[in-house]
Amino acid sequence: MIGEIELIEVMVPAALVWAIVAGLLIIPLRRVLLQFRVYRLVWHPALFDLALFFILWTGLALLAEDLPPALALP
Repeated sequence: MIGEIELIEVMVPAALVWAIVAGLLIIPLRRVLLQFRVYRLVWHPALFDLALFFILWTGLALLAEDLPPALALP
């Protein structure tokens, strides 16, 4: 997704917006994974978190492409 989003009269790259949203979504997701002790099964937790971040970021970017213009961020 190549484009820009206008936030408070400032043009911001769309990839940056989706990266911030993915970063905010990873916080509660990580807490849930810690509660269910998923990290006991993971070889390298930091690498797992990074991969999970990129999966969320890519998923958000792909979902944003499919949104109709009325539902997309102004």
